[in-house]
Amino acid sequence: MTLFVFGSAIADFVFRMPNLPRPGETVLGEAGPALQGGKGLNQAIAAARDGGEVRFVGCVGRDPNGALLRAAAIEAGVDVSALREMEAATGLACVCVDAEGRNQIAVSIGANLLARAAQIEAIPPGATLLMQMEVRPDENAALIARGRAAGARVLLNLAPAGALPPEALRGLDLLILNESEAAWIGARLGHPPEAGSLQAALGIGIVVTQGERGVTAVTEDGALHIPAHRVRAVDTTGAGDAWCGVLAASLDRGMPLEAAMRRATAAGALACTKPGAGPAMPHASEIDALLASFRGAISE
Repeated sequence: MTLFVFGSAIADFVFRMPNLPRPGETVLGEAGPALQGGKGLNQAIAAARDGGEVRFVGCVGRDPNGALLRAAAIEAGVDVSALREMEAATGLACVCVDAEGRNQIAVSIGANLLARAAQIEAIPPGATLLMQMEVRPDENAALIARGRAAGARVLLNLAPAGALPPEALRGLDLLILNESEAAWIGARLGHPPEAGSLQAALGIGIVVTQGERGVTAVTEDGALHIPAHRVRAVDTTGAGDAWCGVLAASLDRGMPLEAAMRRATAAGALACTKPGAGPAMPHASEIDALLASFRGAISE
């Protein structure tokens, strides 16, 4: 099968500091070199490191940051034949991380606004499409419609929260949300933010990630809850992207939803144990080892 990830590529500048700044406050910290990031690229790297056959579709600038992001994708085994270089600045992010691994992120979206669904020339039946919200919403809506018509599996991570027409959302197989995103869309729909309520409102599969409390999914087949793995968090920035990328890769290779969610939950936990976003995406061997240790602990 083939997994298309349509989304953003952003160069991350990570600032480590004792506490996150409050409004009007300056906090001194240390910054490292630019790292690969952007929800789209992070998720593509996560999927590829888990063994997925991944094509990343997006835009970067003709600048050093764009070259860095392209090289990182290639190193991870991602197909970048549909990654375009544009006469615009590559997207940038300032990521502030405190001593407990919590983060605040500011993003300049840059060339990502030039990404177009038409960069995917053909969608094979049975392919998987994974999208986020750091590109133009109308391009996501166009790709959802094309994916549905082609018989693809269509997933959207509504991050950051943004508006899409209800008819576009109803074309999804899975809508993936964290708790704040679930609250945002629930308010717009006039429904409680729980997965079951949102599933009833939209008629599609809903996944809500809940941090240390695990993740809940509700589809037409019923509800699933997967507990979180206990890890020492260093930086939570890429956890959601690791979760989404590995879920998509697992589903694309035919894994049932529950098993795919368990694998994704392990990947999200591992991403919290390393600094950065793209560089923290775990490899398949690491995910396998954590799942094996979890199963061993249950059997004892």
